Amino acid sequence: MRLWSEERKLGTIELLMTLPVSIHHAVFGKFLAAWAFTAIALALTFPIWITVNYLGDPDNGVIVASYLGSLLMAGGFLAIGSFVSAISKNQVISFVLSAVVCLLFVLAGFPMVVNVLRDWAPELITNTVASFSFLTNFQAITRGVIDIRNVVYFLSLIACFLMANIILIDLKKAD
Repeated sequence: MRLWSEERKLGTIELLMTLPVSIHHAVFGKFLAAWAFTAIALALTFPIWITVNYLGDPDNGVIVASYLGSLLMAGGFLAIGSFVSAISKNQVISFVLSAVVCLLFVLAGFPMVVNVLRDWAPELITNTVASFSFLTNFQAITRGVIDIRNVVYFLSLIACFLMANIILIDLKKAD
């Protein structure tokens, strides 16, 4: 949550904006740094995979696909968090708003939510809301089949929120 809210709170965003770095480079750089940190944290769970292979005979393809899906989902969460962090100067408010937005993306695919939507919304809206779910796209990857639609979903979600972040930073630059 410190990606942009702390920059604005401390006043260092003015310094960042005067450097010969474009806004989109700053946004992508901050995002990629956070994503790399997340990838390292995910890679540190590798000894568990070795232990599971030593003790049993798991399907390693499913494990690799799950790692890839986890990395893509983490990128989606980070892109949403980066965008929401640019909205507020307070990182606690940014965290709460990010958690709510991410929760909405996760809950969109729960069967209970989909069933409630089916009761009053047309089938097209219900299917559209369900297709935006992190849960639906992540579960498809964790089955061991990496479908290009799920990868494109996460990458386009990341790109959309990063572009929205660039636009928001550019608008806030005038303030």
